[in-house]
Amino acid sequence: IETENISRLLVTYLSSGYPLGAQLNVEEKKKKKDRNPWSVLRSGGSALDSVEKGCARCEIEHCDGSVGYGGSPDESGETTLDAMIMNGNTMEVGAVADLRRIKNAIGVARAVMELTEHTLLVGESASVFAENMGFIAEDLTTNNSVNIFLQWLKGNCQPNYRKNVFPDPSKTCGPYKPRTILKQKGRTRQANTRSHDTIGMIALDKDGHVAAGTTTNGLTHKVPGRVGDSPIVGAGAYADSSAGAAAATGDGDVMMRFLPSYLAVELMRAGADPSAACKTAISRIKRHYSEFFGAIICANTTGHYAAACNKAPGLSQFHYMVSNSESDIPLLKTVDCF
Repeated sequence: IETENISRLLVTYLSSGYPLGAQLNVEEKKKKKDRNPWSVLRSGGSALDSVEKGCARCEIEHCDGSVGYGGSPDESGETTLDAMIMNGNTMEVGAVADLRRIKNAIGVARAVMELTEHTLLVGESASVFAENMGFIAEDLTTNNSVNIFLQWLKGNCQPNYRKNVFPDPSKTCGPYKPRTILKQKGRTRQANTRSHDTIGMIALDKDGHVAAGTTTNGLTHKVPGRVGDSPIVGAGAYADSSAGAAAATGDGDVMMRFLPSYLAVELMRAGADPSAACKTAISRIKRHYSEFFGAIICANTTGHYAAACNKAPGLSQFHYMVSNSESDIPLLKTVDCF
């Protein structure tokens, strides 16, 4: 566990383990200072604004190459976005899923929270809402996402996320039909560090308010319409200014079944330190899916923070970024998976 006696804290991860900002040189960082989430907190801004700006920055810059537009095409070659933001002071949440044509998914999520009585909007209706609220409709496809899709088609649509269908999804592309007799043994799960990317952020501001948020383009080659854990409150992230916040990443189809972020925050409310809370949330999933791919970051209201991850093929350590009032330079932290 890490301890910081501070009034402001920002903890960030990318699901690939590549830390936010690490790929920017000094000059680039100066140019992009207005989008720096830590700058928001340092200047007295709110945790909510910090989370939104940090997530939006990754949507624009792609961060590790595939957050936001132009990445993770689905089975039809289209990129869609999911995002969520939570105000731990008011317990309000805004989220969008399967968002098309809009690059600023986290901004639309906040609009859902502040301009409607709802929590989650999905699909084409979410896109129409965004356009009506003034967000610009743009093509989310890029040459890179087209190339990813074409290579996938050439490789007989491998990997994919189908099961109990014919023709055999492990050998060929669709269209698929359901099998009359379902096989009991499932296929090996395909989610890993390069199949999808998510950014998650949790922030504590000078007033003691906590916020959390996520944004992602989901699994590469997912079935169209698939929604993972990122925009689901309590799964992708959770925040409560009376206890703390958490954000999770990994195999969202599995992790969302256990609400790890909610569990971690409730454990901290009950007195667990962030390290124990993170580990317990991971262990709960591990009990049922021993080789699942996933990690979580946790922070409480006193400035303590930690992370935990499940040891799986391709994931032996998890990296995350911490910014605080003791240093203007984001600190790269590493935790060994268990």
